[in-house]
Amino acid sequence: MNLIKSVCLAVALSATTAFVAVAQDFNKGSEAFEAKDFATALQEWRPLAEQGVADAQFSLGLLYRFGLGVPRDYTEAVNWYRKAADQGTALAQYNLGLMYDLGEGIPQDYTEALNWYRKAAYQGHTSAQFRLGSMYYHGLGVPRDYTEAVNWFRKAADQGVADAQFRLGLMYYVGKGVPQDYAVAHMWYNLANANGQEMAAAPRDNLAIMMTPEDISRAQSMASQCLNSNYKNCGQQVSN
Repeated sequence: MNLIKSVCLAVALSATTAFVAVAQDFNKGSEAFEAKDFATALQEWRPLAEQGVADAQFSLGLLYRFGLGVPRDYTEAVNWYRKAADQGTALAQYNLGLMYDLGEGIPQDYTEALNWYRKAAYQGHTSAQFRLGSMYYHGLGVPRDYTEAVNWFRKAADQGVADAQFRLGLMYYVGKGVPQDYAVAHMWYNLANANGQEMAAAPRDNLAIMMTPEDISRAQSMASQCLNSNYKNCGQQVSN
C-alpha cells in the first residue's frame, strides 16, 4: 500500500513539475511579447504549441495573423487557431470565427463563422456575442432574426460593450426584435456614449427632440439604475 501511495505521489509531483515548467515557458513568451520581442515569444511558444498547449497554440496563431516575428500568414494563423479552438479556448474560437467571417486564410463561410462565434459566445466572450448578434441582424449564415440579435447584443451590452449598447439603442428606436420604446433606446444610446461610443450621441440627442421631458427624465434615471446595478436592472421600471 505504501508503495502504491509512493508511486501515486511521484506521478502527481511529476505532473505538477511539468505543469509549472510549461507555465514558466509560456510566461517567458508572454513577457517577450509584451516587450515586443516577438522572435523570443515565438521561440518560447512554438514548442509548447507543438506539445498541444492550447494557450500557446492561440498565441502562435496571433503571431502569424499579424506578422509578428514571422511573415504574415493567414493560413498558418487559421491552423493554430483551430488547434486551440478545438480544445475549447474561447479566444481561439472567436478568432477562428473572425477568419471565416472575413475570408482570411480560408474561404469566407458565414455558417462556419457563426458556429465558432457561438461556441465562444456561450463561454461569455463579449466580442463573439456582439458578432453573433450582428450575424442574426444581417442574416449572415443564418436566417435574419431580430429577436435573437437583441438577445446576443444584450448579453454583450450587459458586460459593458459600447457597440452592443449602441445597437440595442437602434433596436429599441426602430422596434426591431423588441417593442419600440424611445426611453429605453435613449438609455442604451446614453450608456454607449458614456462607454466611449461617440456615434451614440447624435441619435440620442435626435431622439430626445421627439420625447417629452418626463420620458427623458425616465430614460436618464434608467441609465443610472442600470449602471448602479452593474447592468442587472436595465430598462425596467425605475424603483423609487
